[in-house]
Amino acid sequence: MRDRPIYKRILIKLSGEVMTAQRGMGIDPVTLRNLAKEIKDLRELGIEIALVIGGGNLIRGAQATEYGITRVTADQVGMLTTIINALAFRDVLEEMEIPTSLQSALPIEGIVAPYVCAHALRDLREQKVVIFAGGIGSPFFTTDTAASLRALEIGAEIILKATKVDGVYDSDPVKNPAAVKFDRISYQEVLQRRLRVMDSTAISLCMDNQIPLVVFNIGVRENMKRIVLGKKEGTLIGG
Repeated sequence: MRDRPIYKRILIKLSGEVMTAQRGMGIDPVTLRNLAKEIKDLRELGIEIALVIGGGNLIRGAQATEYGITRVTADQVGMLTTIINALAFRDVLEEMEIPTSLQSALPIEGIVAPYVCAHALRDLREQKVVIFAGGIGSPFFTTDTAASLRALEIGAEIILKATKVDGVYDSDPVKNPAAVKFDRISYQEVLQRRLRVMDSTAISLCMDNQIPLVVFNIGVRENMKRIVLGKKEGTLIGG
């Protein structure tokens, strides 16, 4: 394994679901600490790290009809959930003496600062782990789209999408045991096959700006470290 990372600045997309462990909903404290240890390992390599955290551990906008609320309200609840998740994760990181900066597209005075790109870039250069919350601040846009947008704004070299599966498959591996995993796939093929990796807006942003994306299993210890050191893990989307 190489001793030096091949990336200087990365953006990690953490879905709300990866914070739940086996609970299905809410936030699992053991999972948060394990995630924080992974981030600490990366930071010790000298990598500048930004995070976008999702809110799927409480509600998704697409589930609005199940709750009897509008899609706009469901998305607003989801954005607030990302702030809750980000606050919790920030404190766990700080407890491990990892300096952080939390910014939100939906600022809450006295709790979380507004997102300002120049401030984020300054904090990254100061080796703070920058956490972006609140999505992009508008309904009908996922946190995947927020991840692609923020990655472009801060000049991240790659997006690491942390999931509970080990990559991208041609069909749902849970429902289809014969599903085939891709080691590498193009943005266009993801869109054409309608693979549920990220929403089409997020993939299109990556494609138009040629920012690579790796989908990997966050549940395997040091997977992220192996990726930034140049090892092949998960599925690489690009080209």
